[in-house]
Amino acid sequence: MGGAPSKTKSIIAIVGRPNTGKSTLFNKLIGERKAITSEFEGTTRDRITNECAFGNLDVLLVDTGGLEFQEHENIEEEVQIQAKIAISDADLVIFLISAKELLTSDDYQAAELLRKSGKEVFLVANKCDVSTSRDKIVELYGLGFGDPIEISAIHGTGMDYLKNKIIDRLKKLGFKKNKITKKKDSDIKITFAGRPNVGKSSLVNAFFNEEKVIVSDISGTTRDAIDLKFEYEGHKFILIDTPGIRSPGKRERRLEKYSVIRSLESIERADVVLLILDYKEGLAHQDCYVANSILKAGTGLIIVVNKSDLMESKQEDMDKFLLNLQSGLKFAPWAPVIFVSAKNKKNINKIFDLATSIKENRQKRISTAELNSFVADCVMKHHPTGTKLKKPKILYVTEVDVEPPHFIFFVNSAKSFHFSYKRYLENQLREKYGFEGTVIKIEFRGKPTRAQSAHS
Repeated sequence: MGGAPSKTKSIIAIVGRPNTGKSTLFNKLIGERKAITSEFEGTTRDRITNECAFGNLDVLLVDTGGLEFQEHENIEEEVQIQAKIAISDADLVIFLISAKELLTSDDYQAAELLRKSGKEVFLVANKCDVSTSRDKIVELYGLGFGDPIEISAIHGTGMDYLKNKIIDRLKKLGFKKNKITKKKDSDIKITFAGRPNVGKSSLVNAFFNEEKVIVSDISGTTRDAIDLKFEYEGHKFILIDTPGIRSPGKRERRLEKYSVIRSLESIERADVVLLILDYKEGLAHQDCYVANSILKAGTGLIIVVNKSDLMESKQEDMDKFLLNLQSGLKFAPWAPVIFVSAKNKKNINKIFDLATSIKENRQKRISTAELNSFVADCVMKHHPTGTKLKKPKILYVTEVDVEPPHFIFFVNSAKSFHFSYKRYLENQLREKYGFEGTVIKIEFRGKPTRAQSAHS
């Protein structure tokens, strides 16, 4: 018996005009706070996606910016384009209406757009409670999508019913349950970080040859962290575009503070972070703040200088920029620097080669025997200095963790070692074993004192 092939992953888009609770519903359905929610209209601008399971069905859920149909500024027009792309890609659309308000012309025009799309549509009335007027619910039948499903996303009421309706519809559309097998996360996660308007989203779009994220001259266009899957020469990547990070004194509103939190979270879950700099603006204080956040997270780091197409004298300008960079980022001399142009797509693929190499460096393990032989040679070349009463001595060393590599040096007295000797050992490790692009942790651990032993 013939028929369409079974499908295992559906795409569900949540659409509606601004402030109907789309992001709240999105977060409730995926079970975590991924999309920003706020009382401000138009909080979501890009398409936010998340893979999740409804019952035993795999789903890619998509949150969108609010649909509006009046004249728009450039940035709002891009929001509408992103929302319409989400509808086009979707297998099923959740059309979200606020039961607290009367229907508007935007609601009716959104309904017309969805009818023309030919997509499966669930009409969902959000913000329903005991005080909701039945007249407002009856009014929703005029949109032409049958019985509205009544929910309150913020309170979680009606969510199980909505999920069950979605599961039933997806099965009728031919989506089959997918056997979920836990596998090691082999995707390399790359977070695009930097202050606002340095070209992070432009760089992401350059890889895909399409506008996956909104690009604008307005600072702060991206408001949430956005995960996008990408494959290059057999390696799988997750590209994470983030809102711009400004140092604490520069932040204005609560919404921006939350965006910065999401950016910092995205840095912490990355394998490699790209610190994007604007060639024309050079290294700013805010860039150092972002770099410091990356070092604290212990991730890999690549410094990406965007807009290199604006260089007048290429080699001379590059050398001058690198000199300023070395002066301003003395704490990360191990981070590779790459000059790119998102506009001309110049050098952008080299980012993936570097990221792959750095991921391997972060997973590098050195045997205890080899390490101790190596450190003995280091001590022979340069003895640690101390006082006559307490001479510093390394007893042995071992690597206790990876991502990032973490070395513990067991010593007679940790306080006897000057910080410069730790730096010497780090430089020797890097010279011998590479570790380009990754933080490495070095810890001196002394023998416990009698008082410490008595309490253990």
